[in-house]
Amino acid sequence: MGVSLPDPRRPLPAFAPLSGNPLRLLLTSATILFVELLLIRWIPANVKYIGFFSNFLLMASFLGIGVGILLGRRTPKLALSPFPPLLLAVVLLAYGAQLNIQARDSGEIFFGLSDSNGADVNFIVLPLIVVLVTFLMASLALPLGPLLRSMPPLRAYAIDIAGSMLGIAAFSILSYLGTGPVVWFMLTGVLLLLLALGAGPTPWSAIGGAAMIVVIVASAVIGAASGDVWSPYYRISTFGRDGERASADPAAGRPPVVLLVDGIPHQETLDSTSAAESTLHAQIYRWFPDRIYGRVLIIGAGTGTDVALALARGAQHVDAVEIDPQIARIGRDFHPEGVYRDPRVTVHVNDGRAFLNGSRETYDLVVYALTDSLTLVSSTAGIRLESFLFTEQSFALARDHLAPDGTFTMYNFYREPWLVTKLDRMLGDAFGDHRLVRVIGGNTAILAAGPAIDALAGAPPPGDAVDPVPVVGSPEPRSATDDWPFLYLRTGTVAPYYLVALAFLLVFALVMVVGAARVTETPLRQFSPHFFVLGVAFLLVETKSLVSFGLLFGTTWVVNALVFFAILASVLLAIFVNARFRPRRPGLFYVGLMVALLVAYLLPADALLIEPPGVRYALAAAIAFAPVFFANLVFTYSFRDTASADMSFASNLLGAMVGGALEYVALVTGFQSLLILIAALYVLAYLLARRFRFLADRQLEDEHAAAPVAVSVPAPS
Repeated sequence: MGVSLPDPRRPLPAFAPLSGNPLRLLLTSATILFVELLLIRWIPANVKYIGFFSNFLLMASFLGIGVGILLGRRTPKLALSPFPPLLLAVVLLAYGAQLNIQARDSGEIFFGLSDSNGADVNFIVLPLIVVLVTFLMASLALPLGPLLRSMPPLRAYAIDIAGSMLGIAAFSILSYLGTGPVVWFMLTGVLLLLLALGAGPTPWSAIGGAAMIVVIVASAVIGAASGDVWSPYYRISTFGRDGERASADPAAGRPPVVLLVDGIPHQETLDSTSAAESTLHAQIYRWFPDRIYGRVLIIGAGTGTDVALALARGAQHVDAVEIDPQIARIGRDFHPEGVYRDPRVTVHVNDGRAFLNGSRETYDLVVYALTDSLTLVSSTAGIRLESFLFTEQSFALARDHLAPDGTFTMYNFYREPWLVTKLDRMLGDAFGDHRLVRVIGGNTAILAAGPAIDALAGAPPPGDAVDPVPVVGSPEPRSATDDWPFLYLRTGTVAPYYLVALAFLLVFALVMVVGAARVTETPLRQFSPHFFVLGVAFLLVETKSLVSFGLLFGTTWVVNALVFFAILASVLLAIFVNARFRPRRPGLFYVGLMVALLVAYLLPADALLIEPPGVRYALAAAIAFAPVFFANLVFTYSFRDTASADMSFASNLLGAMVGGALEYVALVTGFQSLLILIAALYVLAYLLARRFRFLADRQLEDEHAAAPVAVSVPAPS
């Protein structure tokens, strides 16, 4: 008698507690957002220069989710989810090849490019990663469309946003706890298991589970072999003085000396004797050999090298500001002189600009010590951790923290002579005519300014010599400001390799969307230009809010996470307003949005740098989030009665992807000018919904006209 084998295509019974559509939608949205954050955080740490294109990962995620929703309209339930095998392929690629892209341009600097042997010439990596991320997110989003259609649109949208908030909260908590990829992939596996149980697994699901196990084991083995430490910003690799791996665990007994972040040399821990011999760290003391700096502020304190030198030179108190908690911890545990445990030292784990904004102290010496972060703070805005430190306004703020005879100094391996010239000119605008410059090898420089230098009246300092500022010719470097905080750009321009990459992404998006529409036989008339433009505009609104809060409160991961969380909370509030009161016309929402954009334009973020911090926060929150809230009112009004929630949502996500491309306009104009573009886009969105309707937008007027006007409709649960 033969044995009857189960049909591998037939799903097993779903686990009833997880099978309800609301819970499945919540878990699906949470998984999508968590995986999106994971990819944006993990891929650049292993494929470093993807980090300088990190909004490409965000755009690929939006594209993938939109395509997944399209494919989910007609694609039958798959026996095997393609996500785990695709994720395994990405993991093996990133860990095995350690690929990087080359991004060389005379007008833009990528710190670390020349310092890492992993920076290979390989132009195929960025498009390859973009394609893989798109497919990954599309595979996760396949059930999203049917789930969105399974309930009233606003209720579905509220659950989707709640799931996204859950995903952000989970990843933020894991970042706070200092976890790494092993834990991230384990939680991803748990979420996938819950989704599979809710939908009904198939015998083939075991293959997906096996792929996830391989991903987790590979991360654990590679992580254990490397001994890397994960901070909220970096993958930190530690080495001894002999170049051999060293552990960041104090119990290991082998102190780390050299730190690499994301595979790029970042800093070396030196004692005071070695620091005094350093060309960079000790230059200010060579210029003024008899000067004692009693109170010192060091921004970018790292593991304590500059702190050790300041103490050795007679400092009575040092405020050491370091943004990365793990680097500060390594300094506390391993600096040979234990400077971070010295009672004369106060360690501040904070953003340098935020510290300057919030401090009222004055100092005899302010040091910007090797403050290049090698990373972007978020997947939007193109803002690096140190961007707002190197603006004309920041230099003026540092000047205001100097004692009457104080000194400001900064130094780094600037790589390009034009950057030295740019910084010298910016210091001149902030401090006055007199600066000291020492140039080493053409591209490494130490600069100083302040009252002590002014007192020389142009005469040479009593100690070491000074050098002329490099003459770089045209184009003249553009000074960085709080509105245009792009220190490493020579002029306001979009580099050619960005334009090529953006062109590839947009063409790829067109091919994917058209292909998915043909596969599912989705006619073009179901595409919504109105929701597409709303997606373009809202991505830019979100970007502007992130930039404003980064300037006011620091470009830290905590601020970034809280802003994203607050944006999603404002979406829920907008959903409540539209569900509870059901306004019949959106005109007041658009008027409120235009007023909010006008106020934000007339009151830029740097005008809100006022005391006390509580007043600053209240004003900043009102001005930065008013456009976000009104934009969400506009969207939820249109989404409330859409006849095709999945297509409206997909159109919106595809628009957000295009918004990510338009974000690069800020490299030319600055961020404040984005508000004009945002206003124009919302005017266009209004016209597409109310005056010039075509494709799916033809239904909008009839739907809203037929909408019930009773105000007793309960808010979505």
